[in-house]
Amino acid sequence: MAQESDLSKTADKGKGKAVDDETQKDKAGEPVPNGKKDEDDKAESSEELSEEDQTLKNELDMLVERLTESNASLYKPALETMKNFIKTSTSSMTAVPKPLKFLRPHYETMTKLYEEWPVGDDKNSLADVLSVIGMTYSDEERQDTLKYRLLAPTQDIGSWGHEYVRHLALEIGEVYGKRITADESTSDLVDLALTLVPLFLKSNQEADAVDLMSELEIIDELPKFVDENTYGRVCLYMVSMVNLLTYPENEQFLRVAHDIYKNYKQYTQAMVLAIRINDYALINDDFYDAPDPALKKQLAFLIARQRICLDIDRDTPDDEEIVECIGNVKLPEHFKSLGKELNILEPKTTEDIYKSHLESSRVAGLTNFDSARNNLAAAFVNAFVNAGFGNDKMMLVEKNKESWVWKTKEEGMMSTVASLGTLLMWDIESGLDQTDKYTYLEEEQIQAGAYLAIGIMNSGVRLDSEPAMALLADHDKLNHKNPLIRVAAIMGLGLSYAGSNKDELLAYLLPIISDTSQEMRVSAMAALACGLVFVGSSYAEAGEAIIMTLMDDERKSQLTDKWTRFLALGLGLLYFGRQEEVDVVLETLKVVEHPMAKPTSVLASICAWAGTGAVLKIQELLHLCNEHMEESDEKKGDELLQAYAVLGIGLISMGEDVGQDMVLRHFGHLMHYGEANIRRAVPLAMGLVSPSNPQMKIYDTLSRYSHDNDNDVAINAIFAMGLLGAGTNNARLAQLLRQLASYYHRDQESLFMVRIAQGLLHMGKGTLSINPFHTDRQILSRVSAAGLLTVLVAMIDSKQFITSNSHYLLYFLVTAMHPRFLVTLDENLKPLTVNVRVGQAVDVVGQAGRPKTITGWQTQSTPVLLAYGERAELEDEEYISLNSTLEGLVILRKNPEWEGGK
Repeated sequence: MAQESDLSKTADKGKGKAVDDETQKDKAGEPVPNGKKDEDDKAESSEELSEEDQTLKNELDMLVERLTESNASLYKPALETMKNFIKTSTSSMTAVPKPLKFLRPHYETMTKLYEEWPVGDDKNSLADVLSVIGMTYSDEERQDTLKYRLLAPTQDIGSWGHEYVRHLALEIGEVYGKRITADESTSDLVDLALTLVPLFLKSNQEADAVDLMSELEIIDELPKFVDENTYGRVCLYMVSMVNLLTYPENEQFLRVAHDIYKNYKQYTQAMVLAIRINDYALINDDFYDAPDPALKKQLAFLIARQRICLDIDRDTPDDEEIVECIGNVKLPEHFKSLGKELNILEPKTTEDIYKSHLESSRVAGLTNFDSARNNLAAAFVNAFVNAGFGNDKMMLVEKNKESWVWKTKEEGMMSTVASLGTLLMWDIESGLDQTDKYTYLEEEQIQAGAYLAIGIMNSGVRLDSEPAMALLADHDKLNHKNPLIRVAAIMGLGLSYAGSNKDELLAYLLPIISDTSQEMRVSAMAALACGLVFVGSSYAEAGEAIIMTLMDDERKSQLTDKWTRFLALGLGLLYFGRQEEVDVVLETLKVVEHPMAKPTSVLASICAWAGTGAVLKIQELLHLCNEHMEESDEKKGDELLQAYAVLGIGLISMGEDVGQDMVLRHFGHLMHYGEANIRRAVPLAMGLVSPSNPQMKIYDTLSRYSHDNDNDVAINAIFAMGLLGAGTNNARLAQLLRQLASYYHRDQESLFMVRIAQGLLHMGKGTLSINPFHTDRQILSRVSAAGLLTVLVAMIDSKQFITSNSHYLLYFLVTAMHPRFLVTLDENLKPLTVNVRVGQAVDVVGQAGRPKTITGWQTQSTPVLLAYGERAELEDEEYISLNSTLEGLVILRKNPEWEGGK
């Protein structure tokens, strides 16, 4: 034998190898250059078969020979032996199993036999074998595996192994597509697919099962196949796919996953999906189906975080507590307990933020001198930094009660008084006491500020007494002779009831929208308040009122006003996240003959697809940005249209990681080649893509733009840096902003914006977030995103609004401000301190076994702060969390099986 192998090596070095006769015969015919089969045969002939392989090959050849004989009794044992060889063969993952390799040359012979044989068990058995050998022809556009599988339906598919099942699923998908195009029946494919699904689920291939059912559009059948071991992984995979699907499949997937969670009594996960679908009936059902009061309270916290209003029956003391949970009534208490735990209750001054001593001595005095403008900036910084803590060293000090207000002028007084609203956010009882005295002062700007403060502090909190409605919706304020007071009262109502869908407000707001005698800013603010209150509800009555105003001939001259954009935004917010439902509005707007009609339709469209990651919509918006505009009367409308398109690119891609990376590259191109109006919008869109999530690649780019030759671009980049770092105390951003304060010490408008950005960066002393995604980044808060978008729409022309005298529009950010905490409570809603691990969230979709969901964790005791992309887990199993994610307010229940000890 040794001699033989040496000879074969020598022969190998020479011309050829010693090979068996049959292979030589194959080799005698010249190989076709591209023929895969010939290449395979050549490869086979160029390697010497081992004795074992040769024996196997001879046996298989003999079995095929038997099938060609006339004695039918030989067929069954021959086929059974052949199947046995294939099933028991072992080979590496990459190689074709040897029996298939040796049977392949006989494939054509066997297919001819199949055609000749009479119908019966033998014929079915042969089809079964041919289906398996057909796998080796996968690259030759022959779907033989499927063809013969359909001809042998009764055979056991699972016994051929999972690779065969996957291959079969692939061919089913291909043939299904062809048949749908040709309008042929697909029922046999669907029946076969449904036999594969249990096989996939049994072998932990949930993704393949879902993909197959998705491709054949039978995902609704999935709940029948899952069990308690597989449902969790199946739902996790389905939900992760939603961002990659188009409407209406994305909603269908969410509904199916929701039903599966509900069947397995995972109420909080089901509620998360019901909120994502934005189906109020479903949310209501899920809430009332919860079996015990503690779980209802947990669901109430989830609903409250999304600012949804539910009417609760009040039959028991528990129901009273549930109403408090849904109304966020205890939020200020929990927030202050977090402040106490972190030892940050001591109020911060503006100097703590500016750190002017670190600026170069040459300009230190110049950036912080006492002017009405700087004092106004300080009021904003103070408002953001001490937000929610209910104490500061500027507005709420006992002596010199109104001092700071008098250091500002005109509308500045309004914004300064309104800052009380953010300082006392959510704390309505003490807040109303503090603002009340300002409503009696004779300066109307101060009164306006007090009304706005009332709206701000009520944002996100619901009380039975409805203080905001009582104080702001009265006739005197909504019809006051001073438009500023009207604007403040309307804006206050919008902020207080954002997302509440409260019908009573229509009676106050709709007449103001339609009243042609009103200034455009008052009507526009009423439309915007309507959009906030009914955000994402596609409420027809409100939409019609806004469209009628756009079509009103008496308003034609007013529609060129800078405030018209908020009228358009109000319309867009009504359809926020409603996707194709907005088409009716877009068709109606095509009829409107006015330069503002086109920008309005773009704004409505981007709102409808917000947060969906829809690639086709992003492409449409990029096309809009590519159009070169000529000088004309419609210039302003077209400029806005392109600016909205840029914001839309950010708004649609937010929350979808791959999409975010792509659009950041697009933004770079737009900055290089875009017109001035596009360049101004790009920094804002970059801020919108990543609020409260300071990614280095983004803030470095924004830092470059903050020194741009076009001052509007620079101002917007500075503001975007504030958005990016909002509530994070990011040290690098703080340093960049300090440098900008020195750089712009002579430019009042830019310096004002630097101060605002510094206030945002240290918002809530680093405990608040304005990121609209919550509950492990699964849910997009429509109210938060609407508030962010409103401020950015104003920032497109910052010098006409924010750095001019409409800076109070910055307070729309309060709809997005929320503590980024984890507070654990017991079943009676009393604070409960437990140890949790906090680390970076890991995507575990489709991973085998029970992978760790966090990495690089640290153990802390609650309450704790969670940064963007962080996730928490309980350290031990002493308690069971009633929420599926540890974020926000979480109720823990004692684990009955816990025996203590480590």
